[in-house]
Amino acid sequence: MSAQEQKISAVPAAPAAAPAAPAQQPNRRVLVIAAVVALAALAAGGRMWYRSHYYVETENAYVAGHVHPVSTRIAGVVTKVFIDDNQLVKEGDVIAELDPFDQGVKVEQIQAQIASAQQQVIQADAQILQVQAQASASAAQVAQSEAQLVRAKQDADRFGQLYNSQMKAVSKAELDAAVATRASATADVAARKDSAAAAKAQITAAKSARDVLNAQVGVLQVQLKDAKQQLAYNKVLAPVSGRIGKRTIEVGQRVQPGQQLTAIVQENVWLTANFKETQLAEMKPGQEVKVTIDALPGKELIGKVDSFAPASGAQFSLLPPDNATGNFTKIVQRVPVKVVFKPEDVKALSGRLVPGMSAVAEVAINQKDAK
Repeated sequence: MSAQEQKISAVPAAPAAAPAAPAQQPNRRVLVIAAVVALAALAAGGRMWYRSHYYVETENAYVAGHVHPVSTRIAGVVTKVFIDDNQLVKEGDVIAELDPFDQGVKVEQIQAQIASAQQQVIQADAQILQVQAQASASAAQVAQSEAQLVRAKQDADRFGQLYNSQMKAVSKAELDAAVATRASATADVAARKDSAAAAKAQITAAKSARDVLNAQVGVLQVQLKDAKQQLAYNKVLAPVSGRIGKRTIEVGQRVQPGQQLTAIVQENVWLTANFKETQLAEMKPGQEVKVTIDALPGKELIGKVDSFAPASGAQFSLLPPDNATGNFTKIVQRVPVKVVFKPEDVKALSGRLVPGMSAVAEVAINQKDAK
């Protein structure tokens, strides 16, 4: 065998053609994942559609309650303070006391004025009795003078009949004396009547003076009542039951009428949820509300819609918008909705639910038997 043939035989023979690869099948894991994603998307979409049709929700919600400012009605210096921060108080409890010296002096002063006026009334009564006695004496004198006048008239008439042109049984002097006596008696009667009238006028004046004094006593008694009330205001009382907050009163502090000393927060709280005006179409009083308080995670409260505000929140703002201007931009408004809780649920939280807390409110609008 030649060398060329040996080289050719040394070259390996070409392999036979490989058989055709089978067609690639889709991965079952990918199909399962795609199916799960599709189902999840369908479930999420269905949930979103369901909640959009049967629930309305807002995060613009806050716990509200009655916060009563406590102030004093009179000016004074604080001598005692009976409260501490966050303390529970009952209606009528004494919160603080002011120095009662000024009001006490005023009460004593008015009492002394009343006593003086009452003594003057007693004197006026005695004067009235005296004037009435004088009037009685004047009336008796009038009667006496009238009797003397009758006698003087009779004497003058008799002497006139005894002394005339035909008969001179008495002298002219006796006739003149009788006439003069009659004139004197007439004048005396007039004088006595004037004295009696003056005595009656004195009675009226004395009674009027007594009435004035009685009126002054009445005015002083009203002033005494007011002074005693002002003295009672030295004790600052709790107007309602609740918890003390924002305490600023201290012993030795001089306070003025109307100055806030502390605040009392009542335990009955509610939720003010500001819903969009587009969410109110199906909302009604009595519908159930699920409330989640940000400060109390994991605790869900059940309330109910109580009432709707008579205007949007913008209308109650300091500067309400003027939509009649030319640069009008439509903005969805918020309407406050009051949501009330069950008293036992609020009590179970032991004062942890306080005004100002943020919350999330969800209203089920598909309820048919809302009350």
